[in-house]
Amino acid sequence: MTQELHTDIVILGGGIAGLWLLNRVRQQGFDAVLLEKHALGGGQTIASQGIIHGGLKYALSGVLSPASSAIAGMPERWRQCLRGEADVDLRECRLLAPHYFMWSSGGVRSRLKSFLGSKALRGRIDALSPSRYPEFLRDQSLSGTLYQLTDFVVDTPSLLQTLAAPHKDRIFRTGDTPVQLQANEDGSVARLNLQTDEGQISLKAHRYLLCAGEGNGPLLQQMQIAQPAMQTRPLHMLAMHTVHPHPVYLHCIGDSFGMTPLLTITSHPQPDGSWVWYLGGEIAESGMQRSEDEQIAVGKRELKRLFPWVDVDTARWCGFHINRAEPRLPNLQRPDTAYLHCQQ
Repeated sequence: MTQELHTDIVILGGGIAGLWLLNRVRQQGFDAVLLEKHALGGGQTIASQGIIHGGLKYALSGVLSPASSAIAGMPERWRQCLRGEADVDLRECRLLAPHYFMWSSGGVRSRLKSFLGSKALRGRIDALSPSRYPEFLRDQSLSGTLYQLTDFVVDTPSLLQTLAAPHKDRIFRTGDTPVQLQANEDGSVARLNLQTDEGQISLKAHRYLLCAGEGNGPLLQQMQIAQPAMQTRPLHMLAMHTVHPHPVYLHCIGDSFGMTPLLTITSHPQPDGSWVWYLGGEIAESGMQRSEDEQIAVGKRELKRLFPWVDVDTARWCGFHINRAEPRLPNLQRPDTAYLHCQQ
């Protein structure tokens, strides 16, 4: 038997964007449900590194770009949420690192060093003396400069749980069976027919919000909506399971100007006391041209060069691919700001 549901808003996609919206619209008094295909955050969200950043990594060309300015206030806004003082109450979310760091090696050009120390960045970055280095880098012969950013790192599974917990009865898992769209004569969405863990549901809403990442493309096609066109930018990420005792949360800047750090590393604790180091950055972008074995070899080589005191050979490694799904821009460029498209 099909269950009929009527609601104000249907959110399609259970990553951070969809869950955040679910919290906000229900706070404002709207009746809303969220649909997720499999696990909450199972796409780009869980594959992200959990960094809440203020855009400085987008200014490595030596210029404050629109992207670096657009999210300059993001860390403080999230800190307010973590204190229960802003849009969404995240007091139950686990914090992995209260600060993120950026290391410019001795070879980085002086113009970039001057930019990082300029008045334009005051309050967003702080050059550290060796006595203030995090434990991972303390007592090591580190060349160059280590900076502390306003960025920090959250535990992504904890964040997902915190966002979902107050709304469990409004979240439905659709599984592999595609959501069937029923259209009105004018092409607008009349209702959604879906199979969930609770059975067959016919769902009618005043508004449908697409937050499904890479799944937005097929949904737009089914709705016969041509704009926005979508693009994906793939990454070949690396994970290293290590018994090294100290976590690392660090951008490693290479010798060339660019929009992406050579390495972006986060560390994620395991139940047995070990850590998984998660490696992104330029290595993940250029790694699309390499096999998994080749990518692991490059990762080992870079970590040995940068951190020779870490045993990377006995660690367990793996690589995997993830797509960043976005509205299409010329030359597959990354959008500078958040994107919202309204279809009447």
